[in-house]
Amino acid sequence: MATTTPFALSVGPVLTYWPRRALVDFYARVAESPVRSVTLGEVVCSRRHELKTEDWLALARDLAAAGKEVILATQALIESEAELRAMHRFADQGEFLVEANDAAALARLAGRPFVIGPHVNVYSGAALDELASLGAVRWVPPLELPLQAMPLVNPPGRLAIETEAFAFGRMPLAISARCFTARHYNVNRDECGFRCIEHPDGLALRTQEGEEFLALNGLQTLSARLMCALPDRDALAAANVRRLRLSPVSAHFDAVIDAYERVFNGGADARSELDALSSLGLPGALADGYLFRQAGIQWSHR
Repeated sequence: MATTTPFALSVGPVLTYWPRRALVDFYARVAESPVRSVTLGEVVCSRRHELKTEDWLALARDLAAAGKEVILATQALIESEAELRAMHRFADQGEFLVEANDAAALARLAGRPFVIGPHVNVYSGAALDELASLGAVRWVPPLELPLQAMPLVNPPGRLAIETEAFAFGRMPLAISARCFTARHYNVNRDECGFRCIEHPDGLALRTQEGEEFLALNGLQTLSARLMCALPDRDALAAANVRRLRLSPVSAHFDAVIDAYERVFNGGADARSELDALSSLGLPGALADGYLFRQAGIQWSHR
């Protein structure tokens, strides 16, 4: 089963702040890629305005016309009436599935099919049961939940909920009302000058020893290292995972998609693909510790 069962590749939302042209070009390439589904929307900060709600919807229609399943993601931290209204617009449209990333979105989506995003903390079967009763059809586990625990929360055959594991990219670790990028530049959040756009993969934060540790992404804290489950096909299959979330990075993402497709669905040698991927100059070292009950910064395939 581990060698024959196909995996669906899914592109997660762009978590960092990219210029409009970069976003449009990126999704044009995704439309031609072998990924099965694409999650769109601004998850982190409502001040980011390169694409507005109507732009996201138009982009969703283009991707759907290219044969992709499209999911619209809601913001992970809602602090204002304007942000609440924006969430309602995504939740209330009837064209596309919606990914809920906070409790307000869960309440708004109750009674309709929806995706549980990684920012909603689900650590038990009872919690997943409750969300299934509201309409959840897919679950993206929290980043720190190990593979061994995923089938305990969502056992095969118990619920009609699909598990989509975070399999590549800088890991979204925390979100706050304070903008740490603005703090770094010593400006107020409301007068930030949109400095996030200068850091397409987040602003690297180093330890005193000089090691890259975290990446600042406005209100969000990301890992500096890139989660990489490319060598872990059998472990993912054993954990009842059949859908993989690849979180966008600004460089070589096409090669990332192709490598995952070749390994997970084409029978390619994982070590060879991993060596090729590691040589590209990705924006961070690789890690997989969270998948195996280790510190998230660890990498088990040296």
